[in-house]
Amino acid sequence: MILKNDGIAIVGGGGHAKVIISTILEAGMQVYAVVDDDEKKWGKEILGIPIAGPLEMIIRKGIKKAVIAIGDNSVRKEIAKRLNSYCEWITVIHPYSYVHPTVKLGEGTVVFAGAVIQPETEIGRHTIINTGATIDHDCKIGDYVHIAPGVHLAGNVSIGEGTFIGIGSSVINNVTIGNWVILGAGGVVIKDIPAFSKMAGAPAKPIR
Repeated sequence: MILKNDGIAIVGGGGHAKVIISTILEAGMQVYAVVDDDEKKWGKEILGIPIAGPLEMIIRKGIKKAVIAIGDNSVRKEIAKRLNSYCEWITVIHPYSYVHPTVKLGEGTVVFAGAVIQPETEIGRHTIINTGATIDHDCKIGDYVHIAPGVHLAGNVSIGEGTFIGIGSSVINNVTIGNWVILGAGGVVIKDIPAFSKMAGAPAKPIR
């Protein structure tokens, strides 16, 4: 497999890569190969796209464009730092989502099908806005965040770096959630959450 300098490399060969690949293709762009450090995956395919080799191929082959297809926020941050000097991170928006023209999206961020992002919202780098999530006006979402499928954020919500908002969760307006928080599936946030908390339930409460 010869990777082309103008092709988009998918970094990570797990299940999340399937959604990234399908989103890129629906957005009218081409995927040339997947790269992954797991040797057991080399030579296999994801949705017809070959897993060509390790991440170092991006450096060796001079690949200029890439997207990180890894759901784990801390791993995504580590890979971004590792490869920042070598490639341009592509921001991808599924054509069946709605992103208002005033929304600001950081590099490497992906917006999946059915997502809605309303006016004056700012989203950082390498953040995942997953299937069917809705983000209302004036929200501030940091780098390396994962907004899982079916999450609903009301207006003026602030979410810090590395935070994971579990599937089907809801956050009321004017709430601040700190860095590297984990909110379990179906959580309902009605007040601020400090950094590094683990929360679940309705309303969301600390868990051990």
